[in-house]
Amino acid sequence: MSSRTYETHHGPRPAHHRPASAFVTLPGSDWLASASRFPRSVHALWAESPLSTVVLPCGTVFDVISAPALFGRRMLDRLWAPSGPGTGPVAAQRDRLLLFAAPGTAQRLPALLGWEEWGRGGRAAPPLLYFGTGDAVTVPPPCPAPEEAEPTPPASRWLVAPESRDPWLPGADVLLWACVRAARAGGVPKGSTG
Repeated sequence: MSSRTYETHHGPRPAHHRPASAFVTLPGSDWLASASRFPRSVHALWAESPLSTVVLPCGTVFDVISAPALFGRRMLDRLWAPSGPGTGPVAAQRDRLLLFAAPGTAQRLPALLGWEEWGRGGRAAPPLLYFGTGDAVTVPPPCPAPEEAEPTPPASRWLVAPESRDPWLPGADVLLWACVRAARAGGVPKGSTG
């Protein structure tokens, strides 16, 4: 995908450097707004204030899996590897990554992880949060803030922004694959939040 702006910078970041943010395309904003019962209101808000975040319901257009930032980065490294399947939209919010997934993933993934004995038998597992039917998430603004307006990393930004009206969304099986591989490779300490 051309909008992949995931950072691979390691080490201390210079004070003037700001992480890159992706822009949501018009078809991508149509897709996001379609999750709302009032898509025209979402478009009107973004037309008036393109730097506004919006709370959207999950479960019909997308589910969201929230991972601690460090573990989420490990998941993305596996998903974006040459042999990986890739991702759908991905957002960063404070200390967590939000992976947009196919509807139903929030219900299926915990059961699949349980089958893999996620977090049992002394194996550490980071706390994943699952947002599906009946839940809502705050999505980043469609446009990143201008560099001069925000010298520190924004609290909410797109790493992979929606580009189409029908983006590919990973299902529970793909995210299970990424979780297991990231946990094996990363050695997550107990109680780690990423």
